Amino acid sequence: MADKVIIMLLNTSLKAPGTLGAPFFQAAVAAAMDLEVEVYFAAETTQLLKQGVAENLYTGKQRTKSVYDFMRDAHEAGVKFYACAGAMAEHELSDDNAIPELDGKRGGGAFIGEAVEDGVVVLTY
Repeated sequence: MADKVIIMLLNTSLKAPGTLGAPFFQAAVAAAMDLEVEVYFAAETTQLLKQGVAENLYTGKQRTKSVYDFMRDAHEAGVKFYACAGAMAEHELSDDNAIPELDGKRGGGAFIGEAVEDGVVVLTY
């Protein structure tokens, strides 16, 4: 059985916020199952780590729960959030304007290094 889940947010779009809750919900569930969980934000998704962005995206028409609410739930469950440094620069994300839940910067090498380890499950969105 796996003891770690890593999630790559790469292909999902901020233009389809209804799809953005599931990765964080699944991350929180995995953390509740005592699995180590890391979410890697790449390309456009790094914008979710910028203050004010995820707070203003909602997963449903009733606007009861923002994407940031899902992110906070996951982080509070123990999920770690890592941003691609190159994507940070591209999308003007810095330590000064990042949400407090950002745990650090990790690139493709770190992601691949984790992905090939025994006991690791990789999910991509």
